[in-house]
Amino acid sequence: MGTEAAAPLAGVRVLDLTNVLAGPFACHQLAHLGAEVIKVEAVGRGDLARNLGADADLSAKGMGISFLAQNAGKKSLTLNLKAPGGKEALKRLVATSDVLVENFRPGVMDRLGLGHGTLRAENPRLIYCAISGFGQDGPWADRPAYDQIVQGASGVMSITGDPDSAPLRVGYPLADTVGGLTAAMAVCAALNAPERGAFIDVSMLEAVLATMGWVVSNHLIGGVSPRPEGNENPTSAPSGTFQCADAPVNIAANKDEQWEALVRHLGREDLLAVPDYATREDRKRNRFRLRAELETVLTTRPAQDWARELNAIGVPAGAVMSVPEILSHPQVAGRDFLARFADAPGLDRPIELVRIGAMIDGVRPSVTTAPPSLGADSRDVLSELGYSDTEIETMRAEGVI
Repeated sequence: MGTEAAAPLAGVRVLDLTNVLAGPFACHQLAHLGAEVIKVEAVGRGDLARNLGADADLSAKGMGISFLAQNAGKKSLTLNLKAPGGKEALKRLVATSDVLVENFRPGVMDRLGLGHGTLRAENPRLIYCAISGFGQDGPWADRPAYDQIVQGASGVMSITGDPDSAPLRVGYPLADTVGGLTAAMAVCAALNAPERGAFIDVSMLEAVLATMGWVVSNHLIGGVSPRPEGNENPTSAPSGTFQCADAPVNIAANKDEQWEALVRHLGREDLLAVPDYATREDRKRNRFRLRAELETVLTTRPAQDWARELNAIGVPAGAVMSVPEILSHPQVAGRDFLARFADAPGLDRPIELVRIGAMIDGVRPSVTTAPPSLGADSRDVLSELGYSDTEIETMRAEGVI
């Protein structure tokens, strides 16, 4: 097994004209899979994410944590796409590229004179991927889209939390991330087409809805209006979150044999004789009373102990953990999931970043370079396109780069 096994997109060039999260995350996946990703950023300011994140000092340096999180392995080229010289440079770059990803509002690239039709004329084999909040057409096409707006519009917030706390936002940018994964998947499919060349229209709204199969289908087929269930699994019981001595534990005793094994292990065989808990449907109807009965025992010991013992007898269980706890756990730490960069440009300390959530033939796909400083690769990329040093300096003096 060599590193080549984890780089199936080696030789593919991707132009990343995206900002903040959905688009950069899509291109982040492609970079880890071996693609050469050239990030085309606005002159003087770059990706907005460069100024976002929990560390104000890094944000002030244009290397905000929000940028660092999904831009490792990319090159940075600054171009003023409103200037004729910037348009020309992008067209030259498109002629050498396989994929272009952008997440402007629909119509922006056309107004710049750089829309899909124009760029496909430069390269008929170009795969052009446009990511937007609501798609390239429809009554909401021109609306600005942020993750929380899409979470609300998709129905996600309406079913997150319990009846007292909903609607609630999912605790990370779900819509941006799912939109980015959808875009990366579609690009990979288009790269595998017998004839290259496609226009991919990714709607974050539709990407999220597509992941809500059970919820949507319960409505469409079962006529059940989705509602917030909190930490309870609406399809079975006891299946949800239970309090232990120190922390909560998730238990999914979805099968009858799991339910029986659970109560026997807890020393509560008496519950097997209670008519209200006889069947799955009975247990679902009486789930909160049942949870209270089980917690009389679960609260006597730590969550991790219960999780270990229950899994050993075939009852799926897992303690509710914090992000730091799971990142340091051997299950994650032992599988080459985190990358460390000791020499990230513009930073005075090493940084650790996540890789992608897949291994190929036992190898974790990975990039080798840290997130780039703004415009770090402009000269190299333009030189490769045939621009002379004099032309590059003129472009710099005129604000094109």
